[in-house]
Amino acid sequence: MIGGAVQQARAFVRAHWPALRLRTILLSVLFFAAVLPGAGAIFLRVYENTLVRQTEAELIAQTAALSAAAETLWPGARVITPTEAQRAAPDYFRPEPAAIDLRSDPILAPRPPARVASTPPDPEALAAAAILTPILDETSRTTLASIVLMDRNGVVVRGLGRGGTWRDLPEVKAALSGSPSTVLRRNAAYQPRYQMEWLSRASGLRIHHARPVVVNGRVEGVVLTSRSPRALFKGIYQDRGKILFGIVAVLGLLSVLAVVVSRGIARPIEALRRVARDVTNGGGKVPPPPATAAVEIRDLYEDFGRMAEAVDRRSRYLRDFAAAVSHEFKTPLAGIQGAVELLQDHGDDMEAEQRSRFLGNIDSDARRLSDLVTRLLDLVRADMARPEAGAAVALQPVAARVADALKGDLAITVDLPADLPQVAVPGASLEMALTILLENSRQVGASEVVITTRIEADQVRLFVTDNGPGVAAGDVERIFEPFFTTRRSEGGVGLGLSIARSLLRANRADLELATSATGAIFQIVLPRVQA
Repeated sequence: MIGGAVQQARAFVRAHWPALRLRTILLSVLFFAAVLPGAGAIFLRVYENTLVRQTEAELIAQTAALSAAAETLWPGARVITPTEAQRAAPDYFRPEPAAIDLRSDPILAPRPPARVASTPPDPEALAAAAILTPILDETSRTTLASIVLMDRNGVVVRGLGRGGTWRDLPEVKAALSGSPSTVLRRNAAYQPRYQMEWLSRASGLRIHHARPVVVNGRVEGVVLTSRSPRALFKGIYQDRGKILFGIVAVLGLLSVLAVVVSRGIARPIEALRRVARDVTNGGGKVPPPPATAAVEIRDLYEDFGRMAEAVDRRSRYLRDFAAAVSHEFKTPLAGIQGAVELLQDHGDDMEAEQRSRFLGNIDSDARRLSDLVTRLLDLVRADMARPEAGAAVALQPVAARVADALKGDLAITVDLPADLPQVAVPGASLEMALTILLENSRQVGASEVVITTRIEADQVRLFVTDNGPGVAAGDVERIFEPFFTTRRSEGGVGLGLSIARSLLRANRADLELATSATGAIFQIVLPRVQA
């Protein structure tokens, strides 16, 4: 059931998916990538968490300064000035980063009223509070933070809840034990003022930070501060210039990227599409890739150019091949058809010798057709051959085997060293190519053939030299063309050398005519097996 629903959904999407241009897709991707940071800042509240931490950092800075002032002005405090050596120590400076996280930190209940203290306030703490009051009032007036000073028992000596105690609060407990602490609490006095404040998680919260006052190595009091974090929308308004600059910068960068994408991808692909249409219609030429195109697009242009050349070359080859096949088949077919007509019309009146001659002509033409079909199949197999992975063969055994099979009226000398490197060509393909070359030498009247070699850096050249009449200068350019032969009267079909070359080229080897001055010298260029 689920699979059927998925198939229906896919069919619906395929039926209604709009046809989009490449530049539209790329521009959309860039646009959404540019929008995501803004969406994350507002809807994922990353920016709001930053505002909360900024408020915490401000409270940490305030309490650090106030506790340092209290430690200095506390009655009986011994002020110790650090030495230069102490200041140079690696652990002298100890920054205290903000650590509050709206996503993971618990949100505590609003701070309860101060409980009645069981002990009176410490006199030294009262004296310090009297000295610090102007400093605390000025700080509170400027930062809008609530500042409470407590003695070593958690009794409030200055600020909200004076005379009571908050020693049971977790942040105060941590400070009395000598560690600063920050917590998030709900704000009992919070009243929404904006319609969209419900989007902000920090609107109804208050940050509380407590720091110990350490005098002469002992915790003598606690500075407790609290403040509401900067509202999300107020923060956005206050930072509107920065945010607007960021939006403009992102849109500007987006525009630059859109131009780069257009010139590097979209435009070159559109140009290549137009060329592909022209090539399909039999015209057009692949232009060089634009200078601004991406590397992959340039490679695509080069590959498409090679493909277009291969298609054009194959088309011309097929036209010429079809014309040659038609011509080669017409001659024996015309002879067979003429002989059959004569036999049908005058067979009864012919003498036995004449009838036998016509039948012999029919048989000869039929054999020629059979040879043509066999050779054409061999040529097709050679053209369709693919490189054989991992092919490795030794030359000397293959050459010796072919020479032994064709010896007779043809004297074959295999002059190959024993330490020849292996070549990356299948043994069957190499054996067939050598067989075709030796048979070709025999058919042109050669009596001696010598097989030699030359080793090069990455290939081996195999030379097949005979003492035949050689190749006429006018035939050198056409010697490897299908159906080209100088022995047509003797039944040659002109496909042997084409088959040999196709077999070798299918395996990244090649067959060339080295010279034709005195006899024929063919060379087979074979890739060496790489160690």
